[in-house]
Amino acid sequence: MKKTTLSALLISSLLTSTLFANTINITGTIVSDNKKYIGARYMGYVKEVYVNIGDKVKREDDLFKMESAEFDILKEQVNLGLEQAEILTDVYRSKLDEIRRNKALLSRNKNSTFNFEDMNENLSISAEHTSSMLKAMKAMVKSAAQKAKEVSIISHYLEVKAPSSGIIVQKNLHVGDMVMPGFPVMILVDLSHLEIEAQISESDLLKVNEGDFVKFEIPSILYRGRGRIKSIVPSANPMTHTFTIRISFERKDDKIYPGMYTKILLEYDPSIYNRKMTSY
Repeated sequence: MKKTTLSALLISSLLTSTLFANTINITGTIVSDNKKYIGARYMGYVKEVYVNIGDKVKREDDLFKMESAEFDILKEQVNLGLEQAEILTDVYRSKLDEIRRNKALLSRNKNSTFNFEDMNENLSISAEHTSSMLKAMKAMVKSAAQKAKEVSIISHYLEVKAPSSGIIVQKNLHVGDMVMPGFPVMILVDLSHLEIEAQISESDLLKVNEGDFVKFEIPSILYRGRGRIKSIVPSANPMTHTFTIRISFERKDDKIYPGMYTKILLEYDPSIYNRKMTSY
């Protein structure tokens, strides 16, 4: 009886050791593969803030609005220049029409006492000059309209919108704050592109490959899932001698968020590992 019990325990111990010998247990963290650092393109003061930390937003939703006296002045100057160019264009167009009417009237009165040739030549010169000025004014109108369009586009940049759907995880601005270009004031995380980031020991690197399937668990929400090794970052940490791996998975629970703790089980084929060790 004792021999049977000892045999069963031995077999169980061997099976357990074999099972653990074919798996690697590590921990990881849920991260977003699409994190947006949002800032302003131009300097200005914050006029309105429409979101708070934790808010879910959709693409093109308003995040915050800026005000800038410089752009207001520039917009007025451009609009004034466009208006003046359009007025001058109308003036020269009317003048050219008047000259053409005078030439037509002169043609009908060739037999009058006036010097037809001289007057006709003068009117032709005036028409040519006015036509050139009208052409120049049209070019000015086109240029001013283009500048007005550019200023209008720039003014839209003062209303900052969400570049993608996600959740606001960081906000560093309030109404009245000065925003400088190039400095992020919000962080938006896309929840539709979540991955698991983990560290694997250098000694276990030979046992895993890109494309391998893994099992993982998120204890806080009692969630279990299956993922796949997306990449192994080829840069070892010189202090811990570990490599970073990224695991892609399908988000099937709305309560999965970046920063969550995960337990990961990596299974490997010991025969392949042993062949590699033998060839070495």
